[in-house]
Amino acid sequence: MNILHLDSSILGDQSVSRQLSRQVVERLRQQHEAAQVTYRDLVANAIPHLDMASLSAGQVPADQRNTDQSAQFELTETLLNELFSADVIVIGLPFYNFGMPSQLKAWIDRIAQSGRTFRYTENGPEGLVTGKKVILASSRGGVYSQGPASAMEHQESHLTSVFGLLGLSDVVTVRAEGVNMGDDFKNQALAAAGEQIDRLTVAA
Repeated sequence: MNILHLDSSILGDQSVSRQLSRQVVERLRQQHEAAQVTYRDLVANAIPHLDMASLSAGQVPADQRNTDQSAQFELTETLLNELFSADVIVIGLPFYNFGMPSQLKAWIDRIAQSGRTFRYTENGPEGLVTGKKVILASSRGGVYSQGPASAMEHQESHLTSVFGLLGLSDVVTVRAEGVNMGDDFKNQALAAAGEQIDRLTVAA
């Protein structure tokens, strides 16, 4: 089993999403001792946001690319290869301003490529990345899965939509929310998420 593990929280060791994603990977490795893990810290090693050089690099013949285009093309190809090689994708997903961190969005913008990870057909878009499982290790300061704030949830819903476009329909969310609502609420949320992780089962 090949695991692609991404973290995107800016909080380092204080991050709940990093804690949860690490627990998920540990759970997978308990089930699959020979599992190989590719880890990307999208904060410590940030992916440059999409710009004209990175967007157009793949359309320029290799012998005509300038230095920046070549570097951007190689990075994008590396990210795509990591995605295609993975059997399971584990994402540490914090909740910033009702959505995902810009560092994670930069990764999404690199791997969501028409003709590579999805294509348009006469029947609509078709995902080209199939047969993989995605596990979102989601953390939120407040409660957005239900109640009056649910309309402001653009974190898990955004990623689920993007992965659906790519053909990744097997998406599981491990969630700890309300972690900024006091120690008791946080401890209960972490305990519930931990129990969910302990029940995770992923076939080889």
